[in-house]
Amino acid sequence: MIGGTGSPKVSVVVPTHDSGPHIEKLVASLLRQSLPPAEFEAVFVDDGSTDGTPARLAELAAAHPHFRVLRIENSGWPSRPRNLGVAHARGEYVLFADDDDWLGDEALERLHDCARRHDADVVVGRMAGHGRGVPRELFRRNRFDATLANSPLIDSLTCHKMFRRAFLDEYRLRFPEGPPRRLEDHRMVVRSYLLSRRTCVLSDYTCYHHARRGDAGNITASRLDPAEYYASLREALDIVDAHTEPGPLRDRLHRRWLRNEMLNRVRGQRMLDAPEEWLAQVVREIQGVIRERFAPGVAAGLPPLQRVLAHLAEQGRVADLRRLAEWETGVGAAGAVDRHEVAGTTLTVTVSARLESAGRPVTFAADGDRDLLVLPVDGLDPGLRDMTDMLGRSRLDVVARRRETSEEVFLPVTSDTRWVPGPAGERHLVHRAVATVDGAALDAGTWSLKARVTCAGWTEDTRLPLVLRPAGDGAAPVVEDERALWTRLRRAVRRRIGRR
Repeated sequence: MIGGTGSPKVSVVVPTHDSGPHIEKLVASLLRQSLPPAEFEAVFVDDGSTDGTPARLAELAAAHPHFRVLRIENSGWPSRPRNLGVAHARGEYVLFADDDDWLGDEALERLHDCARRHDADVVVGRMAGHGRGVPRELFRRNRFDATLANSPLIDSLTCHKMFRRAFLDEYRLRFPEGPPRRLEDHRMVVRSYLLSRRTCVLSDYTCYHHARRGDAGNITASRLDPAEYYASLREALDIVDAHTEPGPLRDRLHRRWLRNEMLNRVRGQRMLDAPEEWLAQVVREIQGVIRERFAPGVAAGLPPLQRVLAHLAEQGRVADLRRLAEWETGVGAAGAVDRHEVAGTTLTVTVSARLESAGRPVTFAADGDRDLLVLPVDGLDPGLRDMTDMLGRSRLDVVARRRETSEEVFLPVTSDTRWVPGPAGERHLVHRAVATVDGAALDAGTWSLKARVTCAGWTEDTRLPLVLRPAGDGAAPVVEDERALWTRLRRAVRRRIGRR
């Protein structure tokens, strides 16, 4: 206990720098925690702020004994503040949080209970993104013995997790210091996964809200040095290689960096917005990593779209990458509610959806017994576009999203996929799913439904016109069909215009 003879259960380590009002959501969430204040501490490490942040932190520490503040000269990056926070932490477990994010009200209690119940070194809590992407597949269900081999842990490489402090000290798990280096989270977290005796994933409660500050902007091409960035990426690959043998597991782990930090930078609008000279540097770096570090199985395990992107990048075909990016900006999902009904507290909804590009279905061409993704790039080996072995991975999910908090929940579905013939021997895929949701199991609020199509290298969402409001008292949930609402509004407008 803080101020007593024992130690707190959890230390929340928060690096701060010129946080301004953005820190208030985190502070409020810490003060709302269901874990009693005597059982956790917040360790704020201020990295040389020049605004009112130090005064605000001093005010908080004076008012709340479980808030502690350290001040250091500006290091320019969160690694050193996080490391100092760990060095001064007294908790059994350490949770890393950023100053512009916030926690679910029961996050510390639930994460700590999970850690103690399962004797875990690492606990990953479900995240909600606010202007940021967060892992999806990882949080489909609770996982109390997750490994890099049996789960998509590799999809979550930010440090916003709970770690046993003795585990961090035993293996000297710290963030790289010195000159600012990107992907510092990746190196620390992937090493933690590889060394952890038990890692848990808590998916039935949203523990961490990950936000993008509106005044901070994105990491732009002008701020990202391709040579430095991909040198950091190679260091993460070095850690994987030091702990795994060549083969399917290493290929799958490498594939995460190929997909996220490499191919996603040379596709769609992100590529089209990039300066040409900077883009050429990025492609050269990607080319080097693919040729020097990746076994053939890394790219071969990707869906057809990413296989083509990897091939074009490895060949340095920037013009073709740009042509593909221009086409891909028009790709999205289109979905419809075929029917829905409420029985008791349960909503059942039937949904159909497909991928489209500029309003036309994304198509496949028959090539013997293979189905090849049709793309606007010539001179590609048909094997790169082969969808045949990937059909089993295509699916349609129905997701409920709580508007007030951005939390997402996968609904139970039964689904199937069928081919629909088109002109010139081409055909496209239509996905159908029947989803059920028990309104009594959802928190109070307004829940929007959306269809999520995963196919051929895309995962695209499309909003559905149903809105669900759980009753909370065992009564049937309120289900609104926004199509009917808009029909009524249009009729009302026409009647009003007609009276003029």
